[in-house]
Amino acid sequence: MITVKSAAEIELMARAAEVVVDALREARRRVEPGVTTAALDGAVRRAIEAAGARPAFLGYRGFPASTCISLNEEVVHGIPSPERTVEAGDVVSIDVGVELEGYFADAAFTFALGDDGLALLAGGRRCLEAALARCRAGARLGDVSHAIERTAAANGFQVIREYVGHGIGTRMHEEPQVPNFGPAGKGPKLVPGMTLALEPMVVEGDWHTKVAGDEWTVVTKDGGLSAHFEHTVVVTENEPRVLTAGWEEFA
Repeated sequence: MITVKSAAEIELMARAAEVVVDALREARRRVEPGVTTAALDGAVRRAIEAAGARPAFLGYRGFPASTCISLNEEVVHGIPSPERTVEAGDVVSIDVGVELEGYFADAAFTFALGDDGLALLAGGRRCLEAALARCRAGARLGDVSHAIERTAAANGFQVIREYVGHGIGTRMHEEPQVPNFGPAGKGPKLVPGMTLALEPMVVEGDWHTKVAGDEWTVVTKDGGLSAHFEHTVVVTENEPRVLTAGWEEFA
């Protein structure tokens, strides 16, 4: 069931979202060649807990870390490790979820430590911008999904079809699912107070994926680079309220 949040609930989500952005900012500050993904994960966890919140990913369905950190061909759900080092030229995706006083927020940002993937990253950000432009009361959910797919194609990329965005609120994953592809004019009608995690995942090559041997990390089958951008948003009568606004400064 799709839930509509009250003004008070939205403000609680906004507080969780502030912690998400601050934690992403802390991770972005520390990313450089030679840092381990475990060190980044530790910095994120400390930032979240210092704010009196909880890392929403830690222990979720058995996930062993506070942050999903995915490099290069890894799409989502990368597990931080003291053996995994960020290298010059890598494309780095950091996904952070937070629970505060029973409400959740979720955001992701991808950046490059070199020139590889810069066009892909720009295309991924345009996909999220296109989704936000369609995310307003009276539109259909399919309008959002279609805008992502069309924008990716216009920039020469494909969208991942096996993983989707989602509703969010008192649980990390709520209804509805938000595919990054599909026809316009279909799906539930958007109404004020709906809260969604919009998260385009775009790739340079083929969109098919597989799960790595750790049973978590999703990678592209063809080894192509992937980029992941995500905002937690509230549907309004006009432009959506972007609760996780702020990571745009990281580019």
